[in-house]
Amino acid sequence: MNLEKYFTLEGSRLSFTREQASDFAKSAAGDFNPIHDIDSKRFCVPGDLLFSVIIHHYGLRQTMGFSFSGMVGDNVRLILPEVSAREISIYDENDKKYLDVSSDGAHSRNPGLNESLTRNYVEFSGDTLPQVLVPLMRESNVMINTERPLVIYDHMRISLNTMDADNIDLALTDTTLRLYGKRGDVALNYDLCCNGEQIGKGQKKMVMSGLREYDQAKLDALVETYGTRKDQYLYGG
Repeated sequence: MNLEKYFTLEGSRLSFTREQASDFAKSAAGDFNPIHDIDSKRFCVPGDLLFSVIIHHYGLRQTMGFSFSGMVGDNVRLILPEVSAREISIYDENDKKYLDVSSDGAHSRNPGLNESLTRNYVEFSGDTLPQVLVPLMRESNVMINTERPLVIYDHMRISLNTMDADNIDLALTDTTLRLYGKRGDVALNYDLCCNGEQIGKGQKKMVMSGLREYDQAKLDALVETYGTRKDQYLYGG
Protein backbone atom coordinates (compact mmCIF):
# COMPACT_ATOMS: atom_id res chain seq x y z
CA MET A 1 0.00 0.00 0.00
CA ASN A 2 1.54 3.27 -1.17
CA LEU A 3 0.10 5.36 1.65
CA GLU A 4 1.73 8.65 0.68
CA LYS A 5 -0.51 9.05 -2.37
CA TYR A 6 -3.55 9.30 -0.10
CA PHE A 7 -2.59 12.45 1.82
CA THR A 8 -0.70 15.73 1.54
CA LEU A 9 1.80 16.84 4.19
CA GLU A 10 3.27 20.34 3.97
CA GLY A 11 5.54 20.88 6.94
CA SER A 12 3.32 19.93 9.87
CA ARG A 13 0.06 20.58 7.96
CA LEU A 14 -1.84 17.43 6.98
CA SER A 15 -4.72 17.48 4.51
CA PHE A 16 -6.71 15.21 2.24
CA THR A 17 -8.54 15.82 -1.00
CA ARG A 18 -11.86 14.12 -1.58
CA GLU A 19 -10.23 12.06 -4.29
CA GLN A 20 -7.42 10.88 -2.01
CA ALA A 21 -9.71 9.94 0.87
CA SER A 22 -12.32 8.28 -1.33
CA ASP A 23 -9.71 6.30 -3.23
CA PHE A 24 -8.18 5.08 0.04
CA ALA A 25 -11.58 4.01 1.38
CA LYS A 26 -12.38 1.97 -1.70
CA SER A 27 -8.95 0.76 -2.85
CA ALA A 28 -7.14 0.16 0.45
CA ALA A 29 -9.97 -0.49 2.92
CA GLY A 30 -12.65 -1.89 0.62
CA ASP A 31 -15.02 0.52 2.40
CA PHE A 32 -17.96 1.72 0.32
CA ASN A 33 -19.68 3.75 3.03
CA PRO A 34 -21.42 6.61 1.12
CA ILE A 35 -19.89 9.26 3.41
CA HIS A 36 -16.56 8.57 1.68
CA ASP A 37 -17.94 9.24 -1.80
CA ILE A 38 -16.41 12.25 -3.56
CA ASP A 39 -19.82 13.87 -4.10
CA SER A 40 -21.27 13.13 -0.63
CA LYS A 41 -22.74 16.13 1.20
CA ARG A 42 -21.62 14.51 4.47
CA PHE A 43 -18.18 13.59 3.14
CA CYS A 44 -15.49 12.70 5.68
CA VAL A 45 -12.00 11.23 5.62
CA PRO A 46 -11.96 7.55 6.71
CA GLY A 47 -10.80 6.94 10.27
CA ASP A 48 -8.68 4.11 8.90
CA LEU A 49 -6.73 6.64 6.83
CA LEU A 50 -6.05 8.86 9.87
CA PHE A 51 -4.96 5.76 11.82
CA SER A 52 -2.57 4.76 9.03
CA VAL A 53 -1.09 8.22 8.54
CA ILE A 54 -0.41 8.68 12.27
CA ILE A 55 1.52 5.39 12.42
CA HIS A 56 3.33 6.25 9.19
CA HIS A 57 4.34 9.67 10.55
CA TYR A 58 5.15 8.91 14.18
CA GLY A 59 5.95 5.20 14.02
CA LEU A 60 4.35 2.24 15.77
CA ARG A 61 4.29 1.74 19.55
CA GLN A 62 3.50 -1.47 21.38
CA THR A 63 0.33 0.03 22.80
CA MET A 64 -1.63 2.69 20.93
CA GLY A 65 -5.08 4.21 21.27
CA PHE A 66 -6.90 6.48 18.81
CA SER A 67 -9.98 8.38 20.00
CA PHE A 68 -11.92 10.28 17.34
CA SER A 69 -13.77 13.46 18.23
CA GLY A 70 -14.61 14.97 14.86
CA MET A 71 -15.20 14.13 11.20
CA VAL A 72 -12.40 15.43 8.97
CA GLY A 73 -13.54 17.06 5.75
CA ASP A 74 -11.58 17.85 2.60
CA ASN A 75 -11.29 21.52 3.60
CA VAL A 76 -9.57 20.72 6.92
CA ARG A 77 -5.84 21.16 7.52
CA LEU A 78 -4.68 19.22 10.55
CA ILE A 79 -1.57 20.17 12.51
CA LEU A 80 0.73 17.29 13.45
CA PRO A 81 2.62 18.21 16.63
CA GLU A 82 6.40 18.06 16.35
CA VAL A 83 6.74 16.29 19.69
CA SER A 84 7.65 12.91 21.07
CA ALA A 85 5.07 12.29 23.76
CA ARG A 86 2.92 9.44 25.00
CA GLU A 87 -0.24 11.48 24.43
CA ILE A 88 -0.87 13.93 21.61
CA SER A 89 -3.99 15.66 20.31
CA ILE A 90 -4.57 16.55 16.67
CA TYR A 91 -6.22 19.91 16.00
CA ASP A 92 -6.95 21.87 12.86
CA GLU A 93 -5.88 25.43 12.11
CA ASN A 94 -8.99 26.74 13.87
CA ASP A 95 -8.09 24.90 17.08
CA LYS A 96 -10.81 22.26 16.67
CA LYS A 97 -9.80 18.84 17.96
CA TYR A 98 -10.28 15.72 15.83
CA LEU A 99 -8.14 13.01 17.37
CA ASP A 100 -6.38 11.99 20.58
CA VAL A 101 -3.51 9.52 20.30
CA SER A 102 -1.99 7.68 23.24
CA SER A 103 1.03 5.37 23.03
CA ASP A 104 3.40 3.44 25.23
CA GLY A 105 6.09 0.79 25.05
CA ALA A 106 8.73 -0.01 22.48
CA HIS A 107 8.89 2.06 19.28
CA SER A 108 9.15 0.71 15.74
CA ARG A 109 9.87 2.55 12.52
CA ASN A 110 10.24 -0.76 10.67
CA PRO A 111 8.40 0.09 7.43
CA GLY A 112 7.58 -3.55 6.73
CA LEU A 113 6.01 -4.17 10.13
CA ASN A 114 4.15 -0.86 10.20
CA GLU A 115 2.83 -1.28 6.66
CA SER A 116 1.73 -4.85 7.34
CA LEU A 117 -0.21 -3.81 10.45
CA THR A 118 -1.95 -0.84 8.87
CA ARG A 119 -2.75 -2.64 5.61
CA ASN A 120 -4.33 -5.64 7.31
CA TYR A 121 -6.02 -3.52 9.98
CA VAL A 122 -7.88 -1.39 7.45
CA GLU A 123 -8.73 -4.21 5.02
CA PHE A 124 -11.26 -5.57 7.52
CA SER A 125 -13.40 -2.46 6.98
CA GLY A 126 -14.69 -3.74 3.67
CA ASP A 127 -16.49 -6.65 5.32
CA THR A 128 -17.83 -4.75 8.33
CA LEU A 129 -21.30 -3.89 7.00
CA PRO A 130 -22.43 -7.09 5.29
CA GLN A 131 -20.58 -9.64 7.40
CA VAL A 132 -20.45 -8.08 10.89
CA LEU A 133 -22.99 -5.32 11.37
CA VAL A 134 -25.95 -7.01 9.71
CA PRO A 135 -25.94 -10.08 12.02
CA LEU A 136 -25.49 -7.81 15.07
CA MET A 137 -28.42 -5.62 14.04
CA ARG A 138 -30.59 -8.64 13.32
CA GLU A 139 -29.89 -10.11 16.77
CA SER A 140 -30.84 -6.81 18.46
CA ASN A 141 -33.85 -6.10 16.19
CA VAL A 142 -32.49 -2.69 15.16
CA MET A 143 -30.91 -1.23 12.06
CA ILE A 144 -29.33 1.96 10.77
CA ASN A 145 -31.18 4.42 8.55
CA THR A 146 -30.84 2.65 5.21
CA GLU A 147 -31.52 5.87 3.29
CA ARG A 148 -28.79 7.83 5.09
CA PRO A 149 -26.52 5.22 6.70
CA LEU A 150 -24.06 6.65 9.19
CA VAL A 151 -21.44 4.49 10.89
CA ILE A 152 -18.33 6.25 12.20
CA TYR A 153 -15.33 5.31 14.33
CA ASP A 154 -15.21 6.14 18.02
CA HIS A 155 -11.82 4.63 18.77
CA MET A 156 -9.19 2.10 17.74
CA ARG A 157 -6.72 0.30 19.98
CA ILE A 158 -3.78 -2.01 19.45
CA SER A 159 -1.59 -3.80 21.97
CA LEU A 160 1.43 -5.89 20.97
CA ASN A 161 3.32 -8.29 23.21
CA THR A 162 6.42 -7.98 21.04
CA MET A 163 7.77 -5.81 18.25
CA ASP A 164 9.94 -8.65 16.96
CA ALA A 165 7.76 -9.46 13.96
CA ASP A 166 8.02 -9.05 10.22
CA ASN A 167 4.31 -9.08 9.50
CA ILE A 168 1.01 -8.89 11.35
CA ASP A 169 -2.28 -10.51 10.39
CA LEU A 170 -5.67 -9.97 12.03
CA ALA A 171 -8.26 -12.51 13.13
CA LEU A 172 -11.68 -11.31 14.30
CA THR A 173 -12.45 -12.90 17.67
CA ASP A 174 -15.76 -11.41 18.86
CA THR A 175 -18.22 -8.60 18.29
CA THR A 176 -20.70 -6.76 20.53
CA LEU A 177 -23.48 -4.22 20.03
CA ARG A 178 -24.70 -2.09 22.94
CA LEU A 179 -27.81 0.02 22.50
CA TYR A 180 -28.46 3.47 23.95
CA GLY A 181 -31.82 4.58 22.59
CA LYS A 182 -31.37 5.37 18.92
CA ARG A 183 -27.61 4.97 19.16
CA GLY A 184 -25.53 1.79 19.11
CA ASP A 185 -21.90 1.18 20.03
CA VAL A 186 -20.22 -1.66 18.13
CA ALA A 187 -16.96 -3.24 19.32
CA LEU A 188 -14.91 -5.47 17.02
CA ASN A 189 -12.12 -7.37 18.78
CA TYR A 190 -9.16 -8.93 17.01
CA ASP A 191 -6.15 -11.10 17.66
CA LEU A 192 -2.96 -9.73 16.12
CA CYS A 193 -0.89 -12.63 14.79
CA CYS A 194 2.49 -13.30 13.22
CA ASN A 195 3.01 -16.57 11.35
CA GLY A 196 -0.03 -18.07 13.08
CA GLU A 197 1.05 -17.07 16.59
CA GLN A 198 -0.90 -14.51 18.59
CA ILE A 199 1.29 -11.54 19.48
CA GLY A 200 -1.30 -9.00 20.54
CA LYS A 201 -4.86 -7.71 20.39
CA GLY A 202 -6.75 -4.94 18.65
CA GLN A 203 -10.15 -3.31 18.81
CA LYS A 204 -12.26 -1.06 16.63
CA LYS A 205 -15.25 0.67 18.19
CA MET A 206 -17.87 2.30 15.99
CA VAL A 207 -20.99 4.37 16.59
CA MET A 208 -24.24 3.79 14.71
CA SER A 209 -26.83 6.56 14.95
CA GLY A 210 -30.45 6.97 13.90
CA LEU A 211 -31.37 3.39 14.81
CA ARG A 212 -34.85 2.13 14.14
CA GLU A 213 -36.76 -1.17 14.13
CA TYR A 214 -35.21 -3.93 12.06
CA ASP A 215 -36.62 -4.32 8.55
CA GLN A 216 -35.17 -7.24 6.62
CA ALA A 217 -36.29 -6.03 3.18
CA LYS A 218 -34.78 -2.56 3.61
CA LEU A 219 -31.54 -3.96 4.96
CA ASP A 220 -31.33 -6.48 2.13
CA ALA A 221 -31.69 -3.60 -0.32
CA LEU A 222 -28.89 -1.67 1.43
CA VAL A 223 -26.55 -4.66 1.33
CA GLU A 224 -27.35 -5.25 -2.34
CA THR A 225 -26.65 -1.59 -3.16
CA TYR A 226 -23.40 -1.78 -1.21
CA GLY A 227 -22.35 -4.89 -3.11
CA THR A 228 -23.29 -3.36 -6.46
CA ARG A 229 -21.25 -0.22 -5.74
CA LYS A 230 -18.29 -2.39 -4.80
CA ASP A 231 -18.56 -4.52 -7.94
CA GLN A 232 -18.88 -1.46 -10.17
CA TYR A 233 -15.76 0.05 -8.64
CA LEU A 234 -13.74 -3.16 -8.87
CA TYR A 235 -14.95 -4.50 -12.18
CA GLY A 236 -16.65 -1.56 -13.93
CA GLY A 237 -19.99 -1.72 -15.63
